Amino acid sequence: MKHVLVIEDDKDITELLNIHLKDLHCKVTTAYDGKKGYELAQKGKYDLIVLDLMLPSMDGLEVCRRVRADKNNTPILMLTAKSEELDKVLGLEVGADDYLTKPFSVREFIARVKAIFRRTEAIQNETAASGNAATIIFGDVEIDRERRKVQLKGKRLDLTAKEFDLLLLFAMHPGKTYTREQLLELVWGYQFNGYDHTVNSHINRLRSKIEEDMSKPKYILTAWGVGYRFAEPEEVER
Repeated sequence: MKHVLVIEDDKDITELLNIHLKDLHCKVTTAYDGKKGYELAQKGKYDLIVLDLMLPSMDGLEVCRRVRADKNNTPILMLTAKSEELDKVLGLEVGADDYLTKPFSVREFIARVKAIFRRTEAIQNETAASGNAATIIFGDVEIDRERRKVQLKGKRLDLTAKEFDLLLLFAMHPGKTYTREQLLELVWGYQFNGYDHTVNSHINRLRSKIEEDMSKPKYILTAWGVGYRFAEPEEVER
């Protein structure tokens, strides 16, 4: 059974989400303000956090920032009543895994939740099946798949959930070129039509954390006119 934390001040929406999450065999914990929601996120272990952007006492962006600052990688689905592109991008930038703009259909909500669960389970299954390959080492980068921990030259990096997922995908398939559309589908779990900039933004943030020289990346390389790829071992060793 999955355990979901819903942080939403609209009690009608909360009740609706409750009903449909329970139909997916989820245990649901609710909070009606940001401060209480953050406290619950600190204390409990959840498979998903559904987080409203506009909340009393502490807004959703701040809750998201604090959750990620705690090294908590629980997937976050952000809800926003605002349709401006900036709000969506900001939510993803501070570590949300996905977003839905209100009003949204129950069918779309369920699809997003299922996509997040599929992605999480796929990562867990890949890690379990990898045996001795639970740790991937490329040059100065060490990726602990089970603990979702990344170190650069022995120093732990502070990555968001999506930054980690991107890096892991690349590192597991060195030399393979991915289009932005493929990365959106593989890492976010479905297509974000028209949001290629989301990939670019996450790639740039990830590069800023693992590359010594952003203008001459060593690990995440640009395949001009196509997308991105992870360097092959012999390229990293040069």
